[in-house]
Amino acid sequence: MRATDIIIKKRGSKKAKGLPLTREEISFIVDGYVKGEIPDYQMSSFLMAVFCNGMTFEETGYLTNCMLHSGDVINLYESSIGGLKGPFVDKHSTGGVGDKISLPLAPIVASCGVQIPMMSGRGLGHTGGTLDKLESVDGYNVRLDPKTFAELIAKTGYAMTGQTDSIAPADKKMYALRDVTGTVESVPLITSSILSKKVAEGSDALVFDVKCGRGAFMKSQEDAEELATFLVKTSQAMGKKALALLTKMEAPLGRKTGNFLEMEETVECLQGKGPLDVMRLTYELGSRMLMLGGKANTVEEGIELCRASVSSGKALEKFLENIRDQGGNPEKFMSQLEKRRSPFRKEVAALEDGYLDIDAYGVGLSCITLGVGRTKSSDSVCPDAGIIFHGTQGQKTSKGDVIMEVFAKDENSLENGVQELLHAVSIKEDLFLCADQTLDSLIVKEIK
Repeated sequence: MRATDIIIKKRGSKKAKGLPLTREEISFIVDGYVKGEIPDYQMSSFLMAVFCNGMTFEETGYLTNCMLHSGDVINLYESSIGGLKGPFVDKHSTGGVGDKISLPLAPIVASCGVQIPMMSGRGLGHTGGTLDKLESVDGYNVRLDPKTFAELIAKTGYAMTGQTDSIAPADKKMYALRDVTGTVESVPLITSSILSKKVAEGSDALVFDVKCGRGAFMKSQEDAEELATFLVKTSQAMGKKALALLTKMEAPLGRKTGNFLEMEETVECLQGKGPLDVMRLTYELGSRMLMLGGKANTVEEGIELCRASVSSGKALEKFLENIRDQGGNPEKFMSQLEKRRSPFRKEVAALEDGYLDIDAYGVGLSCITLGVGRTKSSDSVCPDAGIIFHGTQGQKTSKGDVIMEVFAKDENSLENGVQELLHAVSIKEDLFLCADQTLDSLIVKEIK
């Protein structure tokens, strides 16, 4: 085989569209690139050919499998550790603002008897990251080796870890190239990037939360549905159970945005006192995980099991056990709730009467300025920066009402962040001018 021939086959000609590639051809390209035998310029041409001509579900499965096996793959069933019985189910979100759903979701589902190997990421750009939120807890360790990861799943029912250098190295190398060649927004390439990491962690089944709206990576419902379909069908082609929910990301989820603030709101959810949108989405996703894990027969039954886990206190117990498992001090953490705040604080009041319209994308960008997020992976984050909203999307407010408290890493960041927030959070004279993210519209569609 020659890389040039494979690129031309995928690219096509002026008269004919490119053709589907075989498993062997895709393997030749990916393996050769990881080994350094295929240079960046040829891989760039291959990625652009995929970007322009797409891939079938079968091709995407081949690509994902090659990327997956470019590094370590955790097989929890082959572990000699007692207590690992499966099935292993995980959830993946395409990212958003205030999206702390994984944090209450994992202990709820684990307390219902499903084992969860959860490999998460860090925040980048306007979207937050689960690992940054977890690390806002003093001592919490997200760098777990495979043995410790498996031991904690066996002990507590779930564990939270980040991607190591040995997990899907092809994805890291290819993503860096996609970032500088304008090929990031390719559904097959996004799908293979997500799944190569998710399958590597050892999951049997996957539930996807694919966001659409102004705060989502995929702005339109049509684009989000295409990605959700690729994620589900490619997972199934790889022998995994999978389904996806399309959900709204017009406004931030919940009332708290920021790393420690979202850990705090997680506790509120596990106490049954969380914001209605966060509770709704957590229960809906949790019920699907329980169904794929064989613990519930219907969505309604799964939701009731999730509710019971919260009301009994088992889910909160499981959450605090995980904090101790991974190096944190749950007693210290609980004592900091409602008290741990950055000293750089400002209240923002409504300048007129009307209805709140909270633009998730604008809020996410302002969070970077405040110190919550990062623009490049090497940036540090401030665990105590963030925003507490005193109103929800579409809520009626009056002039002079405090609509948010803002916390930053320093005084300059606070002033600049507040100015950005004044553009992201507006007051509309009519409710119909606000983006729709009511409880009824939160979940757009289910894809199986």
